Amino acid sequence: MNIETERLLITRFTMDMAQAVHLNSLDEANRRFVPDEVFETVEDAAETIEFLIGCYTSGEGPLVYPITLKAGPCIGHVQAVPLDDGTWEIGYHIGGAYTGKGYATEAVKAFLPVILPKLGIKQIRGICLSENRASIKVLERTGFTKTFEGPGPYQGTTAQIYSAIYEHHAP
Repeated sequence: MNIETERLLITRFTMDMAQAVHLNSLDEANRRFVPDEVFETVEDAAETIEFLIGCYTSGEGPLVYPITLKAGPCIGHVQAVPLDDGTWEIGYHIGGAYTGKGYATEAVKAFLPVILPKLGIKQIRGICLSENRASIKVLERTGFTKTFEGPGPYQGTTAQIYSAIYEHHAP
């Protein structure tokens, strides 16, 4: 996959991205909102990248793609994750050093019209903690419609969540 936007490139992981993935995962927001995506060492990041590269060929598991600046480093990722009920969920993260510049919104806007047809689906869910206002803004700015806010399942526990859905309308 190669999706190009004005400032970004969404592509496939390569093993040389492990250092950037490790560093991008360590910011406080990532630790707070998606602790399962924190890689304490470069080796942990490399192991996960190796698994994710395998998902590109198997088609199973999460489909996670790095986001890089056109003229620079890997700054985060965007992903489509299969859920147990047969639906899919979008996920995204921009490293703390790169937040507040609209990169997540730009990446999600570009990713949605490519990934939904690739997966053969018309809808994708967005779920985050209700206190994650930045993530909610990304969902709102990229065409998701709020479906629920309140107590619900989140990473193996019950938490206050915000849930939304995006529906792809083919031209």
